[in-house]
Amino acid sequence: MTTSVELVDFDDVVARYDPVLGIEVHVELSTNTKMFCGCPTEFGAEPNTQVCPVCLGLPGALPVVNRAAVESAIRIGLALNCSIAPWGRFARKNYFYPDMPKNFQTSQYDEPIAVDGFLDLTLDDGEVVRIGIERAHMEEDTGKSLHVGGSDGRIHGADHSLLDYNRAGVPLIEIVTKMIPDTGARAPEVARAYVTALRDLVRSLGVSDVRMDQGSMRADVNLSLSPKGGALGTRTETKNVNSLRSVERAVRHEMGRQAGVLDAGGEIVQETRHFDESTGHTRAGRRKETSEDYRYFPEPDLVPIAPSVEWVEELRGTLPELPWERRRRIQTEWGISDEEIRDLVNGGALELVEATVAAGAPSQEARSWWVSYLAQQANTRSVELADLAITPEQVARVIELVASGELTNKLARQVVDGVLDGEGGPDEVVAARGLKVVSDEGALIAAVDAALAEQPDVAEKIRGGKVQAAGAIVGAVMKATKGQADAKRVRELIVERVGA
Repeated sequence: MTTSVELVDFDDVVARYDPVLGIEVHVELSTNTKMFCGCPTEFGAEPNTQVCPVCLGLPGALPVVNRAAVESAIRIGLALNCSIAPWGRFARKNYFYPDMPKNFQTSQYDEPIAVDGFLDLTLDDGEVVRIGIERAHMEEDTGKSLHVGGSDGRIHGADHSLLDYNRAGVPLIEIVTKMIPDTGARAPEVARAYVTALRDLVRSLGVSDVRMDQGSMRADVNLSLSPKGGALGTRTETKNVNSLRSVERAVRHEMGRQAGVLDAGGEIVQETRHFDESTGHTRAGRRKETSEDYRYFPEPDLVPIAPSVEWVEELRGTLPELPWERRRRIQTEWGISDEEIRDLVNGGALELVEATVAAGAPSQEARSWWVSYLAQQANTRSVELADLAITPEQVARVIELVASGELTNKLARQVVDGVLDGEGGPDEVVAARGLKVVSDEGALIAAVDAALAEQPDVAEKIRGGKVQAAGAIVGAVMKATKGQADAKRVRELIVERVGA
């Protein structure tokens, strides 16, 4: 039975309670095959077409560890400043779920691959928060239940359920923070900043696409409240939060909800909860199990994982420049402010601008195109900036055409529109639409003379010293040439022709 709780105002919550965070993030690794078998891991395949006796848990099927997944796990651990365990085993985590056909999940329990690390976050005002990493361990993903007939895709109210085992056995790494205390009113912001930084880090390693919208990165948010200076409160775990914004909203709501329960004299129940995107609220799931409930025991069909020191150091040498280090370098090279680099990151434009600069464009022009006109186009077309149908190389070419005088800024936007509409590359659009700047001096003089003849009063004003009146003639010439004249040269010719 669900009992409604009056939410406490956020400012009132932080005035009287101390929040403590803990975040568990599951990351699907981008290996070609599953964790313990040779089935492919491609997202979006027809249901139950990427399965075999091993990932279906059929009798007699034996698993084999995916070396590439282990390498990815070690690289993630190293990037998180963790110690890599010299020896460890997989375990069977026993529970019944219909989308886990073996009725146990092969995971790591008391011997994770990476332990005791940290990740430093820089918040928007420059404050640095260090998040302790408890562990990062390897496991396999479950399948997917599809509940049909209900209003919200959940089992409640559904007519029937379907099971897709394609995802069962896909390699996962679960990254678990230590308790994160002393965040106060910044708890929602810190939670979002941590998941954001972790997503950027994992993406930079090239081990996952970290698509939260496709479930390849999922966050479980643990939160407890205690009265100021009091004992640690009971935590809840909001499961499978699938966007950065939702991570922040889930923390904020759960703080208000828990405070409401405590203010009413109730007790917080240790349970899993689900976040509702439409309302921004969490709702109860199931009472939270403990490790004893899962009856862990060592997996008898898999040999231990024992990465040598040499192997670990070899993998350490493959770590790329980390995202925050890269941003500092780029900020210095481009000479931009903290606010500008933050806007590029938050707008999803940094990599696109960087690639445009690498293709030969000046950084200022590249930034201007991506954060202004192209960002507007992405918003108009309801797509992410990176999903626009134009490449950084094509943007660099447009910038080059403007710099050479072959296009005006107005014409350049028409060229970009053509590329976005699938009409070809910039040069093809210029040719097909006839957009190149009119550079023939004779044609420009003829257009200027015609405009002056049509507006003799304006010509007289210019001749009398009112040079600003030339704007009307410039406009007429631009209209006559369909915007393809060089406005600066047109103005010069006007002054020359009237003898001002």
